[in-house]
Amino acid sequence: MALRQECGGVCPASMAALNTSSPRDGSMRNSRRCPPSSRVTRTFRPGGFELVFVISVTVRPVSDFRKRYGAWALVAGASEGLGAAFAEQLAERGMNVLLLARREELLAELAGRLTADYGIEARWQALDLSDPDPASRLETFCGDISPGLLVYNAALIPTGPFAEMTQDTLERIARVNVLGPLALTRALLDPMRSRGRGAVVLMSSMSGIQGWPRIAAYAATKAFNTTLGEALWYELGEEGIDVVVSCPAAISTPAYFRNFGRRVPGMLTPETVARATLDALGKGPKVVPGLINRIGWQVMTRLLPRKPLIRAMGRTMKKVV
Repeated sequence: MALRQECGGVCPASMAALNTSSPRDGSMRNSRRCPPSSRVTRTFRPGGFELVFVISVTVRPVSDFRKRYGAWALVAGASEGLGAAFAEQLAERGMNVLLLARREELLAELAGRLTADYGIEARWQALDLSDPDPASRLETFCGDISPGLLVYNAALIPTGPFAEMTQDTLERIARVNVLGPLALTRALLDPMRSRGRGAVVLMSSMSGIQGWPRIAAYAATKAFNTTLGEALWYELGEEGIDVVVSCPAAISTPAYFRNFGRRVPGMLTPETVARATLDALGKGPKVVPGLINRIGWQVMTRLLPRKPLIRAMGRTMKKVV
């Protein structure tokens, strides 16, 4: 039985001092923002007549995210892979970022790169989300900053037969994958509600569709996150807060290859998943990134009976872990 955490690393026993990476010139401008529009002119002269076509393409400014949700976003599980991709996508859209994960060196490196590339402010804190009461530590970390957007990406991925997992392992899975998103979402909600705007992104998985042998506990927590996100989409949407739950399949992250060690059909990059997920905010309760994965979702939920589907997954997973 193997145990991995998607955000990786080891957390120090106590909270470290607040870490900050800021643009040297103090500017909050995004150095990679797209222009609001572009114009292309084409001239044709058929039969002595001159026809001029002006094509105007309007590009939605990336700063819209900052206008919609505020200046700061918080990414839990941000040290590598998908979490780091979320942080970069948010920085590209003009938001400052608060980064949480266990490996401080990776967080510091990411924060420095985002500040240099996008001209935003980045703060980071080494935090193990399996520790008790992460919300109180979050309050200390945030200080007077009130994040307007939360991405909860952290997750433990235990692999192997359920009967071989220890009670401690199962409790850690529950704390990171279930209690973590509950605690952080609830901790950030009141300021969002008072402002009448905000956003919550919860990461689920296609493994939460049905029982998934040899990652049984992980798959069950992903089913929980899907149900939670769909309900919050309705409840909080009435108060101006966008919620989306993202249900990707395999993502080419370091954590995935540590666990499973090989590529699979339909595998997406972290950047693709992060972009598709953020683009889905305000549109609906759930997003399945990738066309192949969306087709797979429909087949698995609408066409295939659950019993043979679970058996097929079980046989496949025995070959992998």
